[in-house]
Amino acid sequence: MSHNQENDSFWGGIVKALGLVFGDIGTSPIYTLTVVFALTKPTVGNVYGILSLVFWTMTILVTVEYAWLAMSLGRKGQGGEIVLREILIKLLKQGRLLAFAGFLSFLGVSLLLGDGVITPAISILSAVEGLLLIPALAGMQQGLLVCIAALIACTLFFFQSRGTDKVAKVFGPIMAIYFFVLLVAGAVSVADMPGIIKAVSPHYALEFFRANGFAAYIVLSEVILCSTGGEALYADMGHLGRKPIIRAWYFVFVALYLNYLGQGAFVIQHPDAKNILFAMVQHQAPLLYIPFLILTIMATIIASQAIISGVFSIVYQGITTRLMPLFKVDYTSTHIQSQIYIAAVNWTLMVAVVFVMFFFQRSSNLAAAYGMAVTGSMTITALMMIMIFSKTMKKWKVPIVVVVAAIDLVYFTSTFSKIPHGAYWSLVLASIPFVTILIWTKGQRALYQALKPLDLDIFMLSYEQIYAKGRNIPGTALFFVRGLDVIPPYLVHCVIRSNIIYERNVMISIQRTDEPFGVECNLASAMGTGLDGFEIRAGYMEVLDIERLIHEYGITEKVIFYGIEDITTLNPIWKVFAVIKKLTPNFVQFNKLPAAKLQGVVTRVEM
Repeated sequence: MSHNQENDSFWGGIVKALGLVFGDIGTSPIYTLTVVFALTKPTVGNVYGILSLVFWTMTILVTVEYAWLAMSLGRKGQGGEIVLREILIKLLKQGRLLAFAGFLSFLGVSLLLGDGVITPAISILSAVEGLLLIPALAGMQQGLLVCIAALIACTLFFFQSRGTDKVAKVFGPIMAIYFFVLLVAGAVSVADMPGIIKAVSPHYALEFFRANGFAAYIVLSEVILCSTGGEALYADMGHLGRKPIIRAWYFVFVALYLNYLGQGAFVIQHPDAKNILFAMVQHQAPLLYIPFLILTIMATIIASQAIISGVFSIVYQGITTRLMPLFKVDYTSTHIQSQIYIAAVNWTLMVAVVFVMFFFQRSSNLAAAYGMAVTGSMTITALMMIMIFSKTMKKWKVPIVVVVAAIDLVYFTSTFSKIPHGAYWSLVLASIPFVTILIWTKGQRALYQALKPLDLDIFMLSYEQIYAKGRNIPGTALFFVRGLDVIPPYLVHCVIRSNIIYERNVMISIQRTDEPFGVECNLASAMGTGLDGFEIRAGYMEVLDIERLIHEYGITEKVIFYGIEDITTLNPIWKVFAVIKKLTPNFVQFNKLPAAKLQGVVTRVEM
């Protein structure tokens, strides 16, 4: 590789990471200190204490926990809570600890999905509120601002189905300009009060606690807003790889912290400032204020886009690892596997985001609901990392993660004070995916037991007798099964009860591995007379084209049989499970098999 190419990939990777990964944490300066100083008087001591807390929060909870520790735990370059669960499944094999790890990962995934509603709402709304600092728009009603924010959000969700592949190229450069502007604005303000740089010292944070006591602990629940989006470093690792994200983070860290220092210096000199970032920029360069406002609105849209793509990615991982029901998935890019669109998730998310905007009305009110899901997710990640590192050669990392987990826990418990002020919405929003995951995983297990699949050996006795009669239908039939060693009831119904046997019968089993990518196929020919088995082993992020795979192995199907379960139950939980199963696509619809060849076979099941 030439030096020039290396330079391109070095800087290209950083710019891409700015657009894909750092939107959420990058928009935090718009509202973090504004919210904190609505709770705390901006005295010199308080400002220094808060700035010290911001520095150490970003250092410990983002740099140490995610950039250094979590990002060392990847599977084929993928990251996120589901990856941690897959690593633990391999390490623990079985037992109570594994069940606990599974429960933690369900909870972590649910909190992140709940967070996917609040993040776009607070980011877009806080940027739109900057319009109030334009003199001609100063009298604007809050309701109108909310409508503008909601319109921006709806437009963003509307364009998801077209794919972001084409516009994603401009995300990185726009975010690079945005971070550079934050850095310059912060530096200009710091130049007026260079002494503010001393706020990095941890003794100012300790002094803040000594002076404010329990009130300082409550303030932590707002200080954490400076680190929201830090989990994206790990969750989005699969898009770009570890190195570009870490390199970009160091630049982002400097830009963000310098901006926070600048805001601190500004608020000491202007204690009555309301929207601190916007007021600071307007004070520095009134003529550049409107371009800056447009830039921040674009940055919040890009941040929201990253969250939406992240939610799609988490749900897709959940589908393929059998944690979540099947949803109709569209692939919006021919060459980037992570570019997917899930209509049901998109519109649900849009309704939730718009509802949250109208319910809370102001970004400062939304900040009261924000933080609990993030700190909960951070705590869960730390607990899972303790389990992983204690079982590997890197046991020396355990004490470090224990300290990080303890700090996570302090922040998490501080957000409990927000529950009456709207943080219960974090729990309500997270409970929907959490309950769905629990009902789906337990329901699938109970359904499989209720179906009473037949052992292959017993099935083969009857199969061979019926095949030997010679009344077989010309052509090839496909039957989808969970594993090649057990026969589902619908196949028994087709072949043994109804005597539907083709000249060639192929049982197809799809197994998802605990690796993100890779596809292996194995044709087990002659399992019986005219009976073959075809096994596909695929990574959980892999997009499968089943028709293409079977045609490569010389299988040309005439008809495709699959099972449909008609569930009857008196158990209210299984009734919910049955409704979810009816409303979501079945296996063959999810895998987009040719409709003209499909034959669904209904099996009545009592649960």
